[in-house]
Amino acid sequence: MERSTRQRAAILAAIADAQRPLTPQEVLESARETVQGLGMATVYRNIKALLEDGSLQAVQLPGESPRYEPAEHEHGHHHHHFQCTVCSRVFDVHDCPGDLAGMAPKGFTVERHELTLYGRCADCAKVAPPKAGSKPPVATRKAG
Repeated sequence: MERSTRQRAAILAAIADAQRPLTPQEVLESARETVQGLGMATVYRNIKALLEDGSLQAVQLPGESPRYEPAEHEHGHHHHHFQCTVCSRVFDVHDCPGDLAGMAPKGFTVERHELTLYGRCADCAKVAPPKAGSKPPVATRKAG
């Protein structure tokens, strides 16, 4: 079972080293730097096991497939996320607006909240800053 241990260690390291939530494809690409023959099925199988043992947590963004990050963050607290509208990468936001209970309708009780910011990451902002009043680009796919 050493191979499984080496694969799992590479997957965990890829997610931890990224310091941002990763898609399974991003995990595969990063972990393959350590374990060349790693396949997507192995990544999914190990992500499932790491979720079950509490090592990872899923990050759910509206309309997106889950991304994964360590369950224990170096900052050790509740946090939010930023998604780049150009490259689609997701980053941790370590600030929180705090108690949002005042925003709930009268008589409602807030138990938790999630906040996602959208815009351009530092890398994409350098390449082509948005024009004032412009809308973010829409991803298109060529037929064929």
